[in-house]
Amino acid sequence: MEKIVVVCGPTASGKTRLGIELARSLDGEIVSADSMQLYRGMDIGTAKATAAERAAAVHHMLDVADPGEDYSVARYVEEAAKCCEDILARGKLPILVGGTGLYIDSLISGRDFATRDSDDALRRQLDAAYETLGGEAMLARLRRVDTERADKLHAADRRRIVRALEIYELTGETITAHDERTRSLPPRYGAARIVLGWADRAELYRRIDARVDQMVADGLFDEVRRLLDAGLDERCTAMQAIGYKEPAMALRGQLTQAEAVEAIKQSSRRYAKRQLTWFSRCSDALRINWDEQPDFPKALRLSTEFLHERGLS
Repeated sequence: MEKIVVVCGPTASGKTRLGIELARSLDGEIVSADSMQLYRGMDIGTAKATAAERAAAVHHMLDVADPGEDYSVARYVEEAAKCCEDILARGKLPILVGGTGLYIDSLISGRDFATRDSDDALRRQLDAAYETLGGEAMLARLRRVDTERADKLHAADRRRIVRALEIYELTGETITAHDERTRSLPPRYGAARIVLGWADRAELYRRIDARVDQMVADGLFDEVRRLLDAGLDERCTAMQAIGYKEPAMALRGQLTQAEAVEAIKQSSRRYAKRQLTWFSRCSDALRINWDEQPDFPKALRLSTEFLHERGLS
C-alpha cells in the first residue's frame, strides 16, 4: 500500500506553512484538502496559498473548479487520487494539506462513490416527481427500499433523496448497502497524519478573529463583489461558504459590514470547533499543539522523526 502524509487541523493552525516545510524537506508535493480552495477566484476568504507559497512548493487541487459548479466529495476523491498517483509515479511524496475532514478521510479510504452510476434522464424524471409529489411522498418511496437511509434524511433534502432513488433504480443496490460494501474495502493509502492545534482554545479563537480582520483588510468584500458582479448565483454552493455568504448579505444591505465581519468570526470559530471534534478521532496521529507562538522548526523536526518511524523520510 502506498503511503502519504496528511497535515490537518482547524483553520488558522499553520497547516499551509508546515506542509510547505515538509514538502521542501522530503521532496514532496502538496495536495490541497480544502473544499473551498478548489474554486477559482475565491482566494482571500479561503486563505488559499499565495503565489509565494506556491512557488515554494508544488500545489495541486487549487483553482480546479468554477465557483458556480456544484463540486462534490466524489469528484474530489477522483481528481485528488489522480494527483497522488502522479506524484508517487514520479518518486515524490504526496502531502495532503487541509481542514476538510470528509475529503481527507474519503480519499484515504478509497471510498467508491458510484460516480458512474448516473443517468441524466432518470435524474430529471425523479426530480420532476419530487416537484410534483413533494418531499414526503418521495421520502416514503425511498423508505420502501432503503429504510435506513430514509430515516437519516429530511423530506426537504431533495438532492439526496433523488440521488438515493437514482442509484437504486440503476443498480438495484441501495446506498446503504453500497456504503457498507465500500467500507469493507481496504484503504487506498496508508496515511501518516499530523494534526495541528493550539494548547489553549482561546488562542485559536483569537487567531481566527485576527485572520478574519486581515482578510477584510486584504479586500474580502471586494472579492465577493467581483464574484457577484461576474454573475455568480448567490444560491450556489461556493457562495454558502463562511466568509462569502456574510459579505454578500452586507452587499445586499441585510447586514452592516461590521455585523458581517462579526458573523464570519463567529461562524469560523464554530467551524473550528467541529474540525477539532473530527480530527480528535485520529488516534494514531502526531499531535502538535502550539503555545502562544507556533514553533515551526520544532514542528518540522518532530514531524520528520514521526514520518521516519513510519518509513516516509
